[in-house]
Amino acid sequence: MGTDVLDAPTLADVYAARARIARVIRPTPLMRHPLLARETGLDISVKHENHNPTGAFKVRGGLNLIGSLSPQERRGVITATTGNHGQSIAMACQREQVPCTIVTPLGNNPEKNAAMRAFGADLIEFGRDFDEARERVEQMQHERGLRYVHSANEPLLIAGVATYALEIFDEQPDVDVILVPIGGGSGACGCGIVRTGLGSGAKVIGVQADRADAFARSWRGGTRVVGTSADTFAEGMATRVTFDLTFGILKEQLDDVITLTEEEIAEGVRLALRATHNLAEGAGAAPLVAALKLRDRLAGKRIVCVMSGGNIDRATLARVLSAPAA
Repeated sequence: MGTDVLDAPTLADVYAARARIARVIRPTPLMRHPLLARETGLDISVKHENHNPTGAFKVRGGLNLIGSLSPQERRGVITATTGNHGQSIAMACQREQVPCTIVTPLGNNPEKNAAMRAFGADLIEFGRDFDEARERVEQMQHERGLRYVHSANEPLLIAGVATYALEIFDEQPDVDVILVPIGGGSGACGCGIVRTGLGSGAKVIGVQADRADAFARSWRGGTRVVGTSADTFAEGMATRVTFDLTFGILKEQLDDVITLTEEEIAEGVRLALRATHNLAEGAGAAPLVAALKLRDRLAGKRIVCVMSGGNIDRATLARVLSAPAA
């Protein structure tokens, strides 16, 4: 598969994905939380992708892609992940009886690793971060003759993920701003493709971690940069590089990007618990605190924050909750 932006999925692809995954998952709630409205002073709805079967939005992409594999590709797939993408692929492979090999970085979230093993995946731990794990996968795919599922350069993944954006516009067609975390970028791509396809005037604003801001710097500047590290506890945003397909789409579709400090992301996790009574991982909580940070700019607008996932491990949660509130 090429990685030219011409491969970007269309709105028709997203509708096809919705039909394919409807057998397995239901639309997730789009909820208003009075405490969140009071604390932020904004008109916010939260898209609860943390209520999906794997606790994250990525399950949509995995179900769409694995459900579309050719007989030859069903001999086995391999992918790299920090957890949510891997759970998505592992769950879909278990349903479709496709052998699944997953490589995670050393020291990865142990509860995400356990979940992937519970879905029947063969899990290998390798490398200091996601990008080293991904490079190992790219070697192994040739050695083992497996279908490599990239976490971003896959039109079927993006089309699947984009089904949550269809649900947002179905329920709140007059939304003004969608705030969405960016790691590989599939979620933000989905929001942009659906927004544009439906002819909406909504703005899509990406959220990244200061310590993993290669995408933000690349998107704002003239050249794509590679970060030296992705040292953020929000593993859903912990990438050092940009990916051809998602970056190409987001250069066209994204309206803005904002970065957050580690303390701001931690405050997002606390805010999610306090004001929505939902457990959000760092990436899933980031849009809430981004809305707070952009409060003046967002005043009077109808906002949707994508709570992309809730898979925070106990040790990280304990550390976040024991810190004094900002």
